[in-house]
Amino acid sequence: MVRPHKKREDVYFEQRTGIFVDVQNMFYSAKYKYRAKIDYAKLLVQVAQGRKIVRALAYIVTTPEIDQSGFIKLLEELGIEVKWKELKLRPDGTAKGDWDMAIAIDSISMCDKLDVVALVSGDGDFTALVEMLKAKGVRVEVYSFPANTSEELKCAATIFFPLDERVLFQG
Repeated sequence: MVRPHKKREDVYFEQRTGIFVDVQNMFYSAKYKYRAKIDYAKLLVQVAQGRKIVRALAYIVTTPEIDQSGFIKLLEELGIEVKWKELKLRPDGTAKGDWDMAIAIDSISMCDKLDVVALVSGDGDFTALVEMLKAKGVRVEVYSFPANTSEELKCAATIFFPLDERVLFQG
């Protein structure tokens, strides 16, 4: 069962916030649910909620066929640090390209300098990470599209903030 949303009073401007964006997870969620792309400027404002951003990171998987240099440049201009790696093709024809371990390692390594870890992903694989960060005294906020978010992740979060078309490019 999903916990009811807490009031915005739980958000304080002096909270040191780290933002960790699982770009592939969010890209496909927006694409299949809304047939749209995320406006990262709007997303950043919604997640920051006026707080001090200590660090914002976006994790991207690239492929040689798709030039993402313009997208990466846009994120960097917004003040988002971009980590990227190429999709790995296995000999059996399957592909591997997730950033789950790096997101976990980065958020754990920074949690002593943060009051809030804002995880922008609906991936249930992050549930154990969320529980561990909370046990270390960090507020963990999960931002994602509700239909594409693991119920376990919603419940594990200190608070789940559902995203909707307001963070998408309009038109």
